[in-house]
Amino acid sequence: MSSARSGWAAILAVMIALAGCRDRSTTSPAGATTTASGSAVGSGSGSAAQAPEYDKDEYVPAEFKTGADRWRDTGVYVDGVFQGLLAFAELPLALEPVWLEVKASAPKRAGTSDTGWRLVKERRYRFTAYLTALGLDLKSVRALHVYGPKFSESIVVTGAELRSNAAAGFMFRFGALVSGKGIPVVPDGFGNGKSPDKISAVMIYVTKPPPELVRNVGLVLDGQVTTGVPYYGTPHRGGVRVYLDDKLVAYIKRQELRMDQATQVPDGDPRWGLFATLRGQGVDVDRVVEGWVVRDEQWHERLTRAELEPMWFSAGMQAKGHLELGDAHVKVQALILRSAPLDPARVPRKDPAEE
Repeated sequence: MSSARSGWAAILAVMIALAGCRDRSTTSPAGATTTASGSAVGSGSGSAAQAPEYDKDEYVPAEFKTGADRWRDTGVYVDGVFQGLLAFAELPLALEPVWLEVKASAPKRAGTSDTGWRLVKERRYRFTAYLTALGLDLKSVRALHVYGPKFSESIVVTGAELRSNAAAGFMFRFGALVSGKGIPVVPDGFGNGKSPDKISAVMIYVTKPPPELVRNVGLVLDGQVTTGVPYYGTPHRGGVRVYLDDKLVAYIKRQELRMDQATQVPDGDPRWGLFATLRGQGVDVDRVVEGWVVRDEQWHERLTRAELEPMWFSAGMQAKGHLELGDAHVKVQALILRSAPLDPARVPRKDPAEE
């Protein structure tokens, strides 16, 4: 038997053994529950320390069933590096939609020639245009993996397929038109033929080899089944994304803020300077002329440079994935910074012709 065949046999044997023991938890000497790959996911007692279960039919960790909260945010990664979220309000402004006319239900009055439907506009986005808007050269992309609710439903597309004419029909839209989870639109016979009902994550591979989706095994990288973000680990979740001219430049999470850099306020939450925090993450704030606040998947307040410079934020225990700016406690889930004033007509919003 060749070494390659022996390797696959070993992987299958391990997965079968895991499937037969899926009710057991593996713990480290310190008491931390670990996944099959040995990474800690909790410690101590209680439900938070339970190991993920395994899908009895596929012999792969049921990551998108019992651990779906890890993939609550639809992250986009290039070679394992987080690029932001696949969310309507956080799409690059350089990405133009493809408008289609689709049928939508309409009242049908008795005794009339009403059809019971009407034509409305529906926006979709080409994956190839999205990669280009992220600053990637399609000629350099080795593969694109679009995860579905389960690993077995992942769309696997090669770089050659992305550069083919058929890629023009490979698109995504959002479940609530301008909000909600991304939904893939896959041409017949494109990629590996999968077409899940929603997108859980997007993995782009440029310099690093992509994992292989193996039937009845899962995503395999270097002979190991991977259940997180390849080349990184646990998916990003929560926190506030900060973009400058369509590029993710900072990521602010409460538990990662340094208390020695905060201003303590009696009977109040600690405060951090916005620009000081961004400078600490390497952001060139001298270029910033304005910012836009994103919350609830929509663009809201516009802040001028003069308003941003002295701005502080708090991130109390109850923040749960957002920051609060200034005395007005403006809730922020993402911050869009611009180096040039943005025409308000370009602010992403629902088109009147959409349903």
